[in-house]
Amino acid sequence: MIKLGVNLDHVATIRQQRYTPYPDMLTAIKISESSGADSITMHLREDRRHIQFEDIKLARKHIKTKLNLEMAPTKEMCKIANDIKPDFICLVPEKRQELTTEGGLDIKKNFDNVSKTISSLRKSEALISLFIEPDIEMVKIAKDLNAGAIELHTGKYAEANIREKDYFLNEIKSSAQYAKNISLVVNAGHGLDYTNVKEIARIQEINELNIGHSIIAESIFLGLAEAIKKMKSIIGDA
Repeated sequence: MIKLGVNLDHVATIRQQRYTPYPDMLTAIKISESSGADSITMHLREDRRHIQFEDIKLARKHIKTKLNLEMAPTKEMCKIANDIKPDFICLVPEKRQELTTEGGLDIKKNFDNVSKTISSLRKSEALISLFIEPDIEMVKIAKDLNAGAIELHTGKYAEANIREKDYFLNEIKSSAQYAKNISLVVNAGHGLDYTNVKEIARIQEINELNIGHSIIAESIFLGLAEAIKKMKSIIGDA
């Protein structure tokens, strides 16, 4: 079955709204893991709008599954990653004004910077993943950059109308198949929720789906444990 990485950024978002000690990140990690999360994702942003450095340190110390650190390809983040040593690192684009990551990292335009970043992350001993659009050319470039994995951006699929959905789904399928054939680990995520995840979960080449916002939103009504179990069940049924 496809694995589920649970993104806990928005647990921290609630906390940072009032700078309270709650909701407690360690509790969120423990509940997530005991409810079936295969990994925990945290995006340490430059502006620290949700996840803080202390959250990453806490997670590294207590996580029993795997820690996936999302980060921009900057010197500051490389230093943090090399010190923390997460299990996985996913390089993502980042803009101050965006509400959430708006698309894949343009690794063609930023080839040299991404290459230097990957080289500088060797001390972390993490599996390096690149968050990219589902495009064969981008997959080829990821391989040229010696990344070990890719995470396909599913946002366009998630936001598409009925007429467009099949087109974006096929883009994801073909990119996943090509990446698998050239020995890249294939993950996917962004905008996936309880209504649209099943079609993505049917793509056999995908190793793991990283999902956050929809799970945290559903946890308001079901509780975090049941929200994760519900998502795991849908993925399993697919």
